Amino acid sequence: MTQAREGDTVKVHYTGRLEDGTVFDTSRERAPLEFTIGEGQVIPGFEQAVVGMEPGDTKTTTVPPEQAYGPRREDMTLEVDRSQFPEDLEPRPGQHLQIRQPDGRAIIVTVSDISESTVTLDANHPLAGHPLTFDIQLVDIVAA
Repeated sequence: MTQAREGDTVKVHYTGRLEDGTVFDTSRERAPLEFTIGEGQVIPGFEQAVVGMEPGDTKTTTVPPEQAYGPRREDMTLEVDRSQFPEDLEPRPGQHLQIRQPDGRAIIVTVSDISESTVTLDANHPLAGHPLTFDIQLVDIVAA
């Protein structure tokens, strides 16, 4: 049987869990995830886990933050004066907002804290700083 290697386009089913067992994503109720190994379409640790698998193989792997969404960075949080928000917007913790950077690029931030005068925004990926455990099944190697 053929093993998945760099340059192969593969289809996998997966379930991703946090350390406490909380499932943050799964492909089990939809079509398998398709990606090409080596093209950076998925996090590096997930991609590396698929290398060497054969169609039908299953494995469980834990990916450290450095091979996933990186460490949580405090420099990616920003305290903003509430007066900078539109009057009709009432920010809530956990709410996702889109802000435009000075260079024109838009980024998604999460409201992490609110006080009388300020709103704290967090631009870290929600899974940053977390080791991620994946149950992976290689469904098919569709192209090499």
